[in-house]
Amino acid sequence: MSKLNVSQKLIQSHLLHGEMIAGQEIGIRIDQALLQDATGTLVQLELEAMGLKKAKIEVAVQYVDHNLLQTDSKNADDHLFLLSAAQKFGLWYSRPGNGVSHPVHMERFGKPGKTLVGSDSHSCAAGSLGMLAIGTGGLDVAAAIAGQPYFVKMPKVMGVKLIGKLPDWVSAKDVILEMLRRYDVKGGVGKIIEYYGEGVKNLSVMDRHVIANMGAELGATTTVFPSDEETKRFLISQERESDWTELIADSEATYDEYDEINLDDLVPLIALPTSPGNVVPVSEVAGKTIGQVVIGSSANPGLRDFWIAGAIVKDKTINSAVSFDVNPTSRQTIQNMLKNFTFANLITAGARFHQSGCMGCIGMGQAPATGTISLRTMPRNFPSRSGTEDDEVYLCSPETAAASALTGKITDPRDLEKIYGMKYPKFENPEIEIINTDMLVAPLEDGSGVELHKGPNIKSIPEIEALQQDYRIPILLKMGDNVSTDEILKAGADVLPLRSNIPEISKYSYSVIDPSFYDRAMKSKKEFGGHIVIAKENYAQGSSREHAALAPKFLGQVAVIAQSYARIAWQNLVNFGIVPLEFINASDYDKMEQGDLISFKNLRDDVINRKNIQVNIEKADGSILEFETKHSLSDRQINVLAKGGIINDFRTKI
Repeated sequence: MSKLNVSQKLIQSHLLHGEMIAGQEIGIRIDQALLQDATGTLVQLELEAMGLKKAKIEVAVQYVDHNLLQTDSKNADDHLFLLSAAQKFGLWYSRPGNGVSHPVHMERFGKPGKTLVGSDSHSCAAGSLGMLAIGTGGLDVAAAIAGQPYFVKMPKVMGVKLIGKLPDWVSAKDVILEMLRRYDVKGGVGKIIEYYGEGVKNLSVMDRHVIANMGAELGATTTVFPSDEETKRFLISQERESDWTELIADSEATYDEYDEINLDDLVPLIALPTSPGNVVPVSEVAGKTIGQVVIGSSANPGLRDFWIAGAIVKDKTINSAVSFDVNPTSRQTIQNMLKNFTFANLITAGARFHQSGCMGCIGMGQAPATGTISLRTMPRNFPSRSGTEDDEVYLCSPETAAASALTGKITDPRDLEKIYGMKYPKFENPEIEIINTDMLVAPLEDGSGVELHKGPNIKSIPEIEALQQDYRIPILLKMGDNVSTDEILKAGADVLPLRSNIPEISKYSYSVIDPSFYDRAMKSKKEFGGHIVIAKENYAQGSSREHAALAPKFLGQVAVIAQSYARIAWQNLVNFGIVPLEFINASDYDKMEQGDLISFKNLRDDVINRKNIQVNIEKADGSILEFETKHSLSDRQINVLAKGGIINDFRTKI
């Protein structure tokens, strides 16, 4: 393997266990870790449970960007807890209001050639800098902070060649939407998406961030771009030129799979409700009346993304029926928006300006009105994620969003030329941006004397028992394809403040699918000791939110049986002692119904010995059905699962 692509170079230089053979488990050394507050509270509690003294990693940063609304004391208490934990365990701390984790990390900490794991599924955005950056469950991040390797199945590497240059009114969001149009939300599973070719040179690093960020929506392990002269230009603008190193594919490097996008041919695209993969040209849905436009989020975080929206609405007024919301991605971005008059253009046109953070992207405010269309430059539009039941969220570029805010209906931005006689505004990246590091708190040299600040809503992680041999438990839920983590454990302002209180947040388990689930699960836990759920393909796509495993585990979930799993969720189940079983025959799914009783005999031994797991189904009429399932766990994962999860495993190591 003398001629390597960028992904292979990154993995090879960090490989500690295994071989770079697709499908085999590998362990890699991790240089950096990223935590956000919706998941970071659990990570910090996990570090406490592991007995860690100090982070054993080059850089780890605790960001506060998701749960910023302080409607009561819960979020404020958690912010104090996260600060105390960062100081105790040796992490940087990004204060509330400093900005969204992914762009801030790129600006201040990201380095070409480094590896990163993040407790947020969009941590793959750092791949835009020539990093191997992987979103994963918080327990995996805690393990990396504790100096342990990160384990993952070696992905295939799909090489996507970019040629040409983006036309006017088309931007980086349309590139990733084109990928989603081609591959949908499962097309990247088990793959790294690596972009190469002459067209890459025509994309800024923040353009690449847009594409890498939403690689998560493809189900990809991560996205990788080369580190080239454009990467160097970006780091110079952040006054970090010394952190630049070139990292490009060898001239004869090959890929496991290939595709090509001619940027010249792209048109404005839009994802329809309720999936990022439901993509069509904007022209196909143009004319639909809208009620809200939101720009910002980790999916379109660059200064250019706000500037282009401001340039489009300059000296105009937003349609009176539209709420035009702006979520700036960092305190630094706001200062640069003030300098180049973007802020003035947006505010004068009628924008509502919000604090720097994820906000509406995670359902933390900015919920749209009932029965109205919301256009967003965000990465996800899963059902009810916005905070409004039966929402109609469309995902689009800043150009499409701004154009539609002016007209009050979905508008192809190319039509602005005939509506307003407007030429496409051209953005020039500043050579040096205004830099703001005032809201970053550096780690302490010695945090051993720091006491963790635990408010009344912060509860220690519940104990998890080891896997047992025999179970007789009911099927509490039968689901279909592409069930998202937002459906397993919803986000939003009413739920996320409970993220450090597992008994309370568990009440929302599967509530989007079945509001009665919690009551039925508690009854089942008392009567049978637990339950299982079943699904079809791509179970638990979306967020890295490990609450989607831990909360059901608290309610007694023993196993999930599905046709296939999203990568992060599959590992999260193992981490918390839930057995991720797979149907051997897809038709067996049809034999099972909600309410059936499932019996496992010798489950623990069969998992350990890699035997097919026998499933006995007791139907309501008294009949008995039998079939077999399997698992595809590594020896390491089997060991973790048998002990009841990774915390129990690490207690024996640290």
